[in-house]
Amino acid sequence: MTSLAERILFEDNHLLIVNKLPSEIVQGDKTGDVPLLDKVKQYIGGKYNKPGAVFAGLVHRIDRPVSGAVVFARTSKALSRMTEKLKSRDFDKTYLAIVRNAPQTSEALLEHFLAKNEQQNKSYTVNEVSPNAKLARLSYKQIAHSDSFTLLEINLLTGRHHQIRAQLAAIGCPILGDLKYGDRRSLPDGSIALHAVRLGFDHPVGDKHLSVHAEPNWNSRHWTIFRDTILKTYFSMQ
Repeated sequence: MTSLAERILFEDNHLLIVNKLPSEIVQGDKTGDVPLLDKVKQYIGGKYNKPGAVFAGLVHRIDRPVSGAVVFARTSKALSRMTEKLKSRDFDKTYLAIVRNAPQTSEALLEHFLAKNEQQNKSYTVNEVSPNAKLARLSYKQIAHSDSFTLLEINLLTGRHHQIRAQLAAIGCPILGDLKYGDRRSLPDGSIALHAVRLGFDHPVGDKHLSVHAEPNWNSRHWTIFRDTILKTYFSMQ
C-alpha cells in the first residue's frame, strides 16, 4: 500500500494536503479502522520529532468511498482561517466522476434541494419547502467518453451531504459503483468512481494562491480507461 508520505500533495508549516485513497476513512467511525486524520498526526509527529499529542485539524471531509485531495491544518490559526474560507465559499473544489449514463446535455448547472436522512445516511432531492431542505448547486461538463462510460468534471458550488452523488443520481446518472444512489454494480475495491482532483484557495497565511491536483488511483481499472485524458487535462501544465 502507498505510504502517507508518498501521497502528500502539499506541505508547509500551516497546511498538509493528502491524496486520500478510495475506501479510506477521514475521521474515526464505528468500524474502528485507522482514519486518515490519525495517520496525518503520526506522520507529523515522526517527521518533526514531536513528542506527545500532535495538532492536526481537519478542514473538510470527503466520503469514505471517494478518493482525492483532503486538507489538514497544522495550526489552530490555519484551521480557523480555512474554515472561514469554506463558509464564504472561497474554496474551489473540482471532482471527476465516471457515470454509465451520459447526461442529456454536455454541460449544465444543477440545482436541487436536498434533505439528509440520518438513519439511512443518504440525501434525497426534495421540494424546497420540505423540512431540512438545503439548496445544492454544482456545475458539470463532459470531458471524455468510452464505449460504456462518461467522464464528468464537477465543480462543487455548495457543500451538502452526498451532494454530487445525489444530484447526479437525480438526473439519471448515478456514479459508477455507487449502489446507494442507484448504480447497478459495485466496484471490486468498494469505492465509487468519484475523485477530488483539484482544490484551489488562497493560503491562510499570506496571499499565495494554491492550486493542488491529485491523481486518481491508477490501480483501479475504471480510472485507467481515462488516464490519458486526465493526465493531459489536469497534470500536463504542472
